[in-house]
Amino acid sequence: MAAPRSEQQGFLTDRLGLPRMAQHRNLASAAVIDSLGSGMLLAFIVVYFAQTTSLSLPAIGAAITIARLIAVPTAVLVGPLSDRIGPRRTALTGNMISAVGYAGFLVADSAWKIVVVTLLTQVGAVTYWTTSNGLVALAAQGTQRTRWFAMLHMLRNVGLGLGGALGALLVGFDGSTGLRILVAANVLSYLVAALLLARWKPDERKPEPSSAETPDLPAVGYRTVLRDRRYMLLVAINVSFVFAALVLSLLLGVYIIEGLGEGAWIAGALLVLNSVQVALTQTVVSRAMERFRATRVIAISCLINAVAFGLFAVLVAAPPWAVIAGLFAATVLYTTAETTATPLYENLSVTLAPDHMRGRYLAVYQLSWTFGQTTAPALLTFLLAAQPWWPWLFLGVLSVAAAPAVLVLEKMVHGRQTDRPVVTQEPVAQNT
Repeated sequence: MAAPRSEQQGFLTDRLGLPRMAQHRNLASAAVIDSLGSGMLLAFIVVYFAQTTSLSLPAIGAAITIARLIAVPTAVLVGPLSDRIGPRRTALTGNMISAVGYAGFLVADSAWKIVVVTLLTQVGAVTYWTTSNGLVALAAQGTQRTRWFAMLHMLRNVGLGLGGALGALLVGFDGSTGLRILVAANVLSYLVAALLLARWKPDERKPEPSSAETPDLPAVGYRTVLRDRRYMLLVAINVSFVFAALVLSLLLGVYIIEGLGEGAWIAGALLVLNSVQVALTQTVVSRAMERFRATRVIAISCLINAVAFGLFAVLVAAPPWAVIAGLFAATVLYTTAETTATPLYENLSVTLAPDHMRGRYLAVYQLSWTFGQTTAPALLTFLLAAQPWWPWLFLGVLSVAAAPAVLVLEKMVHGRQTDRPVVTQEPVAQNT
């Protein structure tokens, strides 16, 4: 007798490492639409202002930089707001701010207007990303939470890739008109994502503060977070992950062209390879990692990254026939580390944060991303200008140093109880 269809679907969902969707499909849909819209415009922001204004490239770059510097404290302000009104409403607010900011692109024709609209989009983005991990905490617990992080990472990767391809097609087809269409489409994507979050109805009951969750730490706002040594260690470790995550957007293309003297098409091919590998393997890899302790997996991922960066570095001295093969091999290793570590980092950022102060904790965690995104462009390009292999050496050393730091974090969380997983596992129930 054939198994009921719901049982078959539940079995397939489990084998693919997908979470139980239940009443949370609007959360997944919002993430896809948000990423699709962002991907369309992501690579063309400077191009947009260059083609729609009379400003020089340095003036445009300066205006964008000023706006992003002004927006740096946003995460610190968003944390208490998230604790007060909840992550769903805060993330929704971030999407609305982003929609207003991108709509302003259509009328931004001077440097000060570019500063204003870019500031709005940056504030909106930081507001959303500061609370995004908290959204998953509303949707799931335990193993299911890790699966949600894995699925959302996969969906966002696919959305950004498809959006980027569509954006390139529109810009190539109709120049400045195509760019304005991209901006309008991005505005629409943020509005739709906000609507989906508004329609999503998770359990948002605020938990009572528990002294067991924050031993010896009075609930006094950010002072509590800064005195939580294990969480601050996680934030410090995450800086290594942030620098690694920026390789594709900041370093790889210029290294291939300037450092190795290869064609730009190779950089594009490697980006496609990364996107395809994440899309096809992310949830399955995350499911396979569920049997292991999260910190051990992260430590191994750090070492895999170090090997990948070492391989990138030695290609400077490799014979021509080995360069392309080496680039593809290093990218596969790099992406493997990405798929294994990303959901676990995000899950730890939630698991190690007390429920009643999760907004503030995640705001401090977001600052590790802000720090990396602010310092990496100047640092990595400076190292690349000195010697093509220096940035890879720096990234490799950072990754190697992160591995034992993760094991120190493990001891801080569990002491000598080495048989307990960092993330509480729960039985995989039937999909509903």
